[in-house]
Amino acid sequence: MAREKSRKSADSNGNAVTLKSVAAHVGLSAGTVSAVLNDAPSARHIPKQTRERIIAAARTLDYRPNFFARSLRKRRTFTIGVIAHEIGDGYSSSIIAGIESGARQRDYFFVTGVHRHDNDLFDRYTRLLLERGAEGIITLDFNLGHCLPVPVVAIPGHTDHEGVTNIVLDHRHAAELALKHLVELGHRQIAILRGHPESADSNYRWNAVEEVAQDIGLELDPDLVIQIDSQESTPVLGYPYGKQLLERRRPFTALFAYNDISAIGAIRAFQEAGMRVPEDISVVGFDDIPAAAFHHPSLTTVRQPLRRMGEIAVEILIARIEDGNVWRREVPVQPEIVVRESTAPGPLS
Repeated sequence: MAREKSRKSADSNGNAVTLKSVAAHVGLSAGTVSAVLNDAPSARHIPKQTRERIIAAARTLDYRPNFFARSLRKRRTFTIGVIAHEIGDGYSSSIIAGIESGARQRDYFFVTGVHRHDNDLFDRYTRLLLERGAEGIITLDFNLGHCLPVPVVAIPGHTDHEGVTNIVLDHRHAAELALKHLVELGHRQIAILRGHPESADSNYRWNAVEEVAQDIGLELDPDLVIQIDSQESTPVLGYPYGKQLLERRRPFTALFAYNDISAIGAIRAFQEAGMRVPEDISVVGFDDIPAAAFHHPSLTTVRQPLRRMGEIAVEILIARIEDGNVWRREVPVQPEIVVRESTAPGPLS
């Protein structure tokens, strides 16, 4: 088997198989073979039988195109940049998994950086990525303050800049799903964990919560609304704020958290205080990261299609790179509620 593989990946002299090797094998010019293997417009004028013979020969010889030669010839790098708040947290990693899948299917590379909601750090990584030939940029959880010299897709995006496509969740519908679920279970005293002010969705999600609460006649107690001011990307994010809610000694039977990580941290604080979830306090998270289904109790949450958002971003960005005249300012995505073990009917007064 090893001998056969060696034969296929080298010519009769033991050298790596080149375009000229394939051309010699089929008895055609290197230009004709190149046109077929690179799917050039001129290949349409080559008879189908000849094209199939060239492709079959390339497979038999295990011909592997030289990426750098292709890049130089087309003046392309086939590289995109991804700048996220974090890389290893459940939110970003789910989106990046979608980006990886989409980029791989289109033979693109992607290079990542982190911004940690720091404008200077974001600008630094943007500059580094552009210097290394990134043909487009995808941002994760960042309030983009200006346009860039390459196509950009923002996940999520809420600012209107030339050349930037915003992928936007319907936050009003998301708030409706969460609050109506809790109200239908009999909860009226609902605590809220607001997102960090620098998080791209924070203000939009909070505004949606206020609007929906007013529409359904739900009064939000200001003492039960806690502002997250931590940049943590682990359950530590929600743990101290869960303790703060209990320390305020304001009665509440449910919590709607900014994201799943803060919800899981708050649940830990409640359990340490002897409170049961969901018997004493129901909890709803946001995002549906992989850990949400395996936490105990499993977390009821508003699901964002995170992986699909990454795939959509790549589709849009590469289309923009390869046809710069076509771009969309906004692409909406819809949430759904996933009901698990962390919510139950409100306790009787």
